[in-house]
Formats: sequence, structure tokens, C-alpha cells
Amino acid sequence: MKRAAHALEAELSRLEAAQLRRRRITAEGFAEPGSRALLTVRGRTLVDFSSNDYLGLARHPALAGAMRAAADAAGAGSAASHLVTGHGAEHQQLEEELAAFTGRARALLFSSGYMANLAVIGALAGRGERVVLDRLSHASLIDGARLSGADLRRYAHADARAAAHFVDEDPEHTALIGTDGVFSMDGDLAPVAELAQLARRAGAWLVVDDAHGLGVVGAGGGGTLEEQGVESSEVPVLIGTLGKAFGSFGAFVAGEAALIDYLTQKARSYIYTTALPQPVAAASRAALKVAQSEGWRRTHLTALIGRFRRRALGCGVPLAASGTAIQPVMLGSEAAVLAAQRALEAAGFCVVAIRPPTVPPGSARLRVTLTAAHTEAQVDRLTDALGEACTGLAGPGAA
Repeated sequence: MKRAAHALEAELSRLEAAQLRRRRITAEGFAEPGSRALLTVRGRTLVDFSSNDYLGLARHPALAGAMRAAADAAGAGSAASHLVTGHGAEHQQLEEELAAFTGRARALLFSSGYMANLAVIGALAGRGERVVLDRLSHASLIDGARLSGADLRRYAHADARAAAHFVDEDPEHTALIGTDGVFSMDGDLAPVAELAQLARRAGAWLVVDDAHGLGVVGAGGGGTLEEQGVESSEVPVLIGTLGKAFGSFGAFVAGEAALIDYLTQKARSYIYTTALPQPVAAASRAALKVAQSEGWRRTHLTALIGRFRRRALGCGVPLAASGTAIQPVMLGSEAAVLAAQRALEAAGFCVVAIRPPTVPPGSARLRVTLTAAHTEAQVDRLTDALGEACTGLAGPGAA
């Protein structure tokens, strides 16, 4: 036991020396009721430019009200898995509404996007088969492929030709091609139409995890597929989360009825876990309504993205080539990105440094995220502070 504890301490010391040790930020409260853009950290009010609350719904009163009402009616917890007695009316209605929103026959709720991705890949691929994923796919897609026992091949980022190489090596055994829709650390979009054509040719499942696209990308919030003009039939497995643009918690898989029924029977991370609390599902239902009825949120966010990019590039900030709410500031080294994070906090902003292994070595960055809760004045102050903080720190990878 002592030897094992020593090994843990040694690894923690190594991470500390390499400036890769992660530390949590505790949000002590929110400085302005109803606003997620301002939070209190260590007694100071900071403008939050790190959350995934893209539409500014996490503290919307409609979500809180729906959650309170459902808690009064159904209690705080589900008390069992969906296949025992944990599946309630709020779950059922949310699944039906998500299916309608995504243009699919059915949807299946999961407690997290991580669990949804493990479920899908584990159920649709296995030993003796091949899974082909984008190299920058989310960790949950990669872990799902590894746990499935399938032969995992990872193609060069957003390169459909590179994906085709791995498929054509063994088309008979290629069971699944998977990708993020909007990549969570880069903010760019997958070439979904080209991947759909490849999957169709190979007779493989195409899985798109659109966690950072649904609700926020596309004129109607339909995500990456809407943005790129891809029909839902071209992507048989669509995965979305409820904790980002929809400001709540949980995830879902949407597809044809047979697929959802199959996952209900086979997906271990669905079968063997307690169902999401009904008050959370109720909040997600409220968020879905607000997201669809208040299109001004996407319009405002789109304007902020353009404003941020124009001003940041004008200030010499090394931005990656992203047109979404995720705006990576590419600084390269761990030391540089941590220094910039500290400078921005001193200036009144929460912008978290992203380091390996979340991103590849040499590509440490600030991950700026814009939301509909931000104002033009906040964006302007941030770009000015970024220009000062990034002076002399920029590394490779900027647009």
C-alpha cells in the first residue's frame, strides 16, 4: 500500500513539474440573479468565458420553475433504472420532444453524453469489427471504441479521405464511423456529408456526437447537420447533450425506432444505471421550448462571435480558425497558457487554460466560449485584455 501511495505522489509531482496538474475552480455564487455570465470565484466577480451555456439558459427562470414543479410532483430522484421503475412521464415526454426536434422517429435519454457514447459504440461494434474515428473525437467516443473490443483506427482530423483509407483497408469489417459534429476544443465542424457518403458506401453506421452543435449551430438550432444541409437520414445515429446549449443535464441518442429499441435492450450504460431525475428532464423540456421560440439568442451569439473575432485578430490574438462559439486562443506551451489565464483572471475574466492530454502536445490554449448571456461590452473588454495577456506568448496553430 505504501508503495502504491508513493507511486501516486510521484505521478502527481511529475504533472506539477510539467505544469499539467489540473485544479478545479469553485464557483461560489453568481453575482447577478438569472445571469450565468457573471460568477464569484475566491470572492471576486468574474465574467465567465469558459462555460458551455451557449444560449444562456442554465439560470433561466423557466428551467428553474419547471424543475421545482417536477420535484414537488415526482420527487428529487428516480430511485431506479429506466427498465425497472425509474422511467417517468417527464422522461417519456422529453424523449418524444427530442425526437421531434431532431427529426427522428425516437430518442433515448442517458445520464450523460459520456454514457451515451459508450452505449452506442459498445452496442453497434465489437470484436472482429473496425471502428473509424476522427483523431480529435471526444474522449468518450474513443473510450467507447476501446471498450467495445473493436479494432480502432483514428484518421487525421476532419479529413474524410483519411477516413476512407481506413475503411477501404477492411470495408467488410468496418462497422462504424464516428465523429464530433462541432469539435469541443477546436470549434470547427466535421465534414459530415463526406463521411455520410463513405459510411453509406461501406454499409457502416455513421455516429455524429453533436453535443456542441445542437441548439446553437444552424439557423434553427438544428446543429451541424442543419448548418451543412445534411438530411437526418444520412446520419442514422445522432447523439446530443442537454448540459450545453440547453442549460440542463443529461444526453440522448436519436434515430430510427429499431435502433432505439436495440439500444434499450443492449446498451449497458443505459440498462445498469439509475434514471435521470425527472426534475432535470422537466428543466430540459423547458429549455427545448425556449431554445426554439427565442431565436434571438442564436442571432445575438452569432453577432458576438463575429465581433470577438474581428477585435481579437485586430489585437494580435492568435485565434484558431473557428466560426462557432468555441474560440481557441492558441498559445502552444503550458507555461504560456497558464500565464495568460492568470492575467485574465486579474483583469476580471474566467478563461480556463486547456492543456494536454485534453489537447495534443504543443497545442495548449485558452478556450474562450461565447454565449447569448454575454454583452458586446463584455466581449470588447475581453478582447482588449486578451491582446495584453497574449503579447509575446503566441505559439503555433493560430489562424
